[in-house]
Amino acid sequence: MAKSKYSVDCFQALSDPNRREILMMLTKEKQNINAIADNFNISRPAVSKHIKVLYDSGFITITTQGRERYCELQQQGFDELKEWISFFETYWTKQLKQLEVFLKNRHAKK
Repeated sequence: MAKSKYSVDCFQALSDPNRREILMMLTKEKQNINAIADNFNISRPAVSKHIKVLYDSGFITITTQGRERYCELQQQGFDELKEWISFFETYWTKQLKQLEVFLKNRHAKK
């Protein structure tokens, strides 16, 4: 598996429920940081820190429109996550196939 080009590990970014909730919110539409913060009972600086972690891990982009900063989902963080999961999916598929062959050979010998 390739090393991430982002400064924050994708699993570290997803470890916090607030960050996962921000990602879910952004599946509906891009939102400005203040609108995101309005959905949480934590300080705006805390929300900004969560957004920075998501940005640093490649899950979101931040664009400036006038005086507002908007967050939008970005594919790269999800690609890193998918690559990691795919590695283990391939591993387990291979292990189960070997077990299937073993059991068939064992059954055939009886």
